[in-house]
Amino acid sequence: MRRYLLAAMSYRRHLEACNRFDPERFLPLLLRGRRVGFVRRDNARLLAAFPHIFRRSADAVAIADTIEGADAVTQAFGEATDGLIRAGMVNKRRNEMFAITDGWGGPLLFELDRGMIEFFGARAYAVHLNGWRPGVDGPEFWIAKRAMNKAMAPGKLDNMVAGGLGAGYTAWETVLKEAREEAGVPEAVASRAHAAGAIRYRIELPDGMRDEVLFVYDIEVPTEFVPRNADGEVEDFRLLSARECLRLVRETDQFKYDVNLVLIDFGLRHGLIVPEAPDYLALAEGLRGSLVRGER
Repeated sequence: MRRYLLAAMSYRRHLEACNRFDPERFLPLLLRGRRVGFVRRDNARLLAAFPHIFRRSADAVAIADTIEGADAVTQAFGEATDGLIRAGMVNKRRNEMFAITDGWGGPLLFELDRGMIEFFGARAYAVHLNGWRPGVDGPEFWIAKRAMNKAMAPGKLDNMVAGGLGAGYTAWETVLKEAREEAGVPEAVASRAHAAGAIRYRIELPDGMRDEVLFVYDIEVPTEFVPRNADGEVEDFRLLSARECLRLVRETDQFKYDVNLVLIDFGLRHGLIVPEAPDYLALAEGLRGSLVRGER
């Protein structure tokens, strides 16, 4: 694999953009004293409509101590979600539940509709699968173009496969499921994928904030393989060299914001971005959360 000495300065802007989060604009969301999210201060005011569920103080929003157990907390969040939708404060349910846990792999605290993850700033997990094959000029990626009807980043370029971890699914099960649905990857091929690390970021978005961990997987696909979308979330696929993908990351904003991080990570791991490049260490450390703010 050829090594390209690529200027890294413009890569760093993506890490900074994905960690643009001011904790002073938010209040911690507490469950029995443990922070389980962040609520933007203007959103916190909307929760006054549910005094039996949320208790707001000057420095936090707390879920009422009278609501005990994961099922009861899940039901309470569901009631609040329905009320906010009726009041026109949030868009709609996504009808896919995410598990909010006490740390990765920890006990279930409650489940939350995917559409409310950003509103409540709860920690979410996702998988991103780099589908690549050897090319004449180094690795080549299968890149997806997101459908224009996607709520998030319509028309942006994306990894071959990516998806959030729904409640009840492991990271590996999500890889196999999303590979089948998003790119038509047979399980016999998808099972060749291997875990390649994790990326962490925390970003303010229009609905609130996203506190997310991306589990990154790589798969070398057969030369004859051509991805095909089955769930309507992808408009098309195109084959781009790794060098071209990294050029697009450096010079444009054509990729969905977090995909830039995944491609920078691939470049670091495969020697396409080398230690002599400016900001190399800042990139390596930033992908693992060194820029994340608001640990309270």
